[in-house]
Amino acid sequence: MVLHGRLVLKDRVVDGYLRVIDGRISGISASKPPIPEGEEYLDYGDSFIMPGFVDTHTHGSGGFDFMDGSEEDIVGAARSHARFGTTTCLPTALTSSDEEMVEFLKNLGAVHRMQVSGNLPGCAKMPGTHLEGPYFDMVEKGAQDPRYIRDPEPRHYNMLLEAGDGLIKRWSVAPERPGALEFIDTMVKQGIEVSAAHTAATYDDVSRAFDHGLNLLTHFYSGMSTISRRGGFRVLGTVESGYLIDGMNIELICDGSHLPPELLRMIFKLKGHDRIIACSDSMRGAGMPDGPSILGPKNNGTACIIEDGIAKMPDRTCFAGSVATGDRLARTLHCIMGLSMDEVSRILCLQPAALMGLDDEVGSLEVGKAADLVVCNDGIEIKKVYIDGVAIRNAGK
Repeated sequence: MVLHGRLVLKDRVVDGYLRVIDGRISGISASKPPIPEGEEYLDYGDSFIMPGFVDTHTHGSGGFDFMDGSEEDIVGAARSHARFGTTTCLPTALTSSDEEMVEFLKNLGAVHRMQVSGNLPGCAKMPGTHLEGPYFDMVEKGAQDPRYIRDPEPRHYNMLLEAGDGLIKRWSVAPERPGALEFIDTMVKQGIEVSAAHTAATYDDVSRAFDHGLNLLTHFYSGMSTISRRGGFRVLGTVESGYLIDGMNIELICDGSHLPPELLRMIFKLKGHDRIIACSDSMRGAGMPDGPSILGPKNNGTACIIEDGIAKMPDRTCFAGSVATGDRLARTLHCIMGLSMDEVSRILCLQPAALMGLDDEVGSLEVGKAADLVVCNDGIEIKKVYIDGVAIRNAGK
């Protein structure tokens, strides 16, 4: 199969041709290659052909939450994400009981095995999971269930590591909690990306954690400390740490609501773009119409309402979660922030893939990588999505 369009490469956009053989990108050229009889040729004109989006922080989509309790729920959420251009994701677990967490890891393991065996076509790839909790600070808990928030203890996190059986790729923690530095050391040795979230940490706390290997701030500005006064003296928090520590990566919910355009412009002005990754942090309402919904698992979640492109608590006093899809993230970055498409691709595809150690396989248009592709126009309206070179149905709907 050969596709023609505006190819979004790592550092530029070019009019060109991309050849796919056996689900892999086998060639990229500026001129039309010979096309043997019987080989499919698809001319997308001036549409962009870019890598599939990589979302390392999502709780659900399409009316499903990844922690709803069954393999079918996990597959439903991943299929919904794929329709909107996300071809790789890390299903993300909220703070919950040990029984719920272990059940989620068991179900994800079963789905992962089905996917590896090729039995889940049209489904976003799920190479592992992101655990958001339960080692958080009560002051910045947000929607995390306070009943299960606790300090990290080896007996507890080793139990979850065993239950995860290699699927845990990322784990968010409040670095000021007792035992957090030992936890970070253990995760880094396991090759697990550690990020700071729902934290009241000071700059000194974050700096120490960074020295131990924590190098990402989860949903920047949300659920984290900022400048405060202690005994009259100003103390820097987690937000300021993200700007001051050059090697610290920050994760942005680029839905245009959690971080309004003015704040996004400030972030992009102050932080090196190579240290920014986009995520949806979406709940089950992503890709769904306005109306009542549930934040968290369906059996014990919190009632909320979707309107104005966001999930809100019923009294409308605060947000209840993101309903962003991959195309909306790209649209915010390109159409509102004015970033070039190659930079959008780095922030939404390559940099999250690299941070999770997945960039040998996905995240950019390069020979040898999986043919996970999104075809869209300048307004980021999706025309087609491919996973391993196979077009999925109902893309963008």
